[in-house]
Amino acid sequence: MPDDRERARRHLVPHFTSASAWNADDLVVIERGEGCYLWDADGNEYLDGLAGLFCTNLGHGRSDLTAAAAKQMDQLAFSSNWGFAHPSAIEAASMIASAAPGDLDRVFFVNSGSEAVESALKLARCFHLANGEEQRVKVIARHWAYHGTTLGALALTGIPRVRDPFAPMIADNVRHVSNTLDCRQSGRSASELPCVAEIEQAIEAEGAETVSMVIAEPVQNGRGALVPPDGYWQELRRICDTHGVLLCADEVINSFGRLGYWFGCERFGAQPDIITFAKGVTSAYAPLGGIVATNSLMERVWDSPVAMFAHGSTFGGHPVATAVAVANMSALRDEGVFGDVLRHETHLGAGLRGLMAAHPCVKDVRGTGFFYAVELMRDRTAGTDLTEAEFVSLLTGGVLDRFVREARVLVRPDARGAAMLMIAPPLVADIAVIDDLLSRVDQVLDRTSGWLLASR
Repeated sequence: MPDDRERARRHLVPHFTSASAWNADDLVVIERGEGCYLWDADGNEYLDGLAGLFCTNLGHGRSDLTAAAAKQMDQLAFSSNWGFAHPSAIEAASMIASAAPGDLDRVFFVNSGSEAVESALKLARCFHLANGEEQRVKVIARHWAYHGTTLGALALTGIPRVRDPFAPMIADNVRHVSNTLDCRQSGRSASELPCVAEIEQAIEAEGAETVSMVIAEPVQNGRGALVPPDGYWQELRRICDTHGVLLCADEVINSFGRLGYWFGCERFGAQPDIITFAKGVTSAYAPLGGIVATNSLMERVWDSPVAMFAHGSTFGGHPVATAVAVANMSALRDEGVFGDVLRHETHLGAGLRGLMAAHPCVKDVRGTGFFYAVELMRDRTAGTDLTEAEFVSLLTGGVLDRFVREARVLVRPDARGAAMLMIAPPLVADIAVIDDLLSRVDQVLDRTSGWLLASR
């Protein structure tokens, strides 16, 4: 009988993975996990430095979460939210609403982050229709932002290689503006920053009466853990209020503790109209996503002639997924996980900046909470960036992937606009795990520096 690697190559289609990597002899098959560590089919241990894909917030092997799923399956394996409610969805929605800022009290469940963004787009549309503003169909999003892969979410995504192949299939109603990468304050207030002014200019250029929504991640993933300048989110709120535009915080990654808070917008004192979430809501033990909307927004939709949010899916609010969410959120709260993130974030950030000082191949370290990017270059001392050939070899040629794998650390080599390593450990990582993570990233950077020297 063929082994798992052979069967995977023969039958399983991977996500965002090149054929050469998938067909390689050393394809990794992960078999089990415990805490912040994983083991493959050959018994090799890996440190999960990306929390799966920014999602296994409580780590691996949590029997309380699996027990919650099993208990729910025994009691009620499935019931839809189409005209019915069930206890686990009610409890999960109530917990999320109580944690969300302000009057963000209405929760709509779907199954993934992409679907959450689609739902935000549709809810914004329903809201403007309810107000008789049928022309409000345009959205302002940011360059290099990743908002999902379904066609509505993909229209918002600002990553060319992800978006461009499907451009003829997606709506042409999105205006992309600058992110905060080069938005330095240098003594200026947020209202004076070009990256803020560009958002208002885009709304005015499109015609404010045609703009439905501004969407942004509190800390943007694409282009490498971009932390906004002080006052940025308050300016987004002001701009949206001025022009009658809804503000959506895409928190598929940022929420449920990644930045040390239930929702990342809290860290920046923001009050959006809609929040999208997924990933960490169940610590990835079951697929679940959704949106949280303000009371006033939902009430306006329900008071309209349509009298409903005209959207839904079979598995949205699935009993098992929402039961896992309840168990996950209870553990995050009762175990003080967010406080641990805020206590340990300095150790992680300082450790990564220490690696930058030790390795001339590191151009920048950005991030906050348990969400960081390490950007690479040829030589910081000499001020030389990677050549195109070096970039291609490192990122698409598999060199950096090999260094990461050989260090037995699951962090993400990222080519979205620069050569980067994305680092986001499970929120339960303690100082010992963080030190282990830093040591393994140090090995990766050592190998990268050596490779760059040899390539001269």
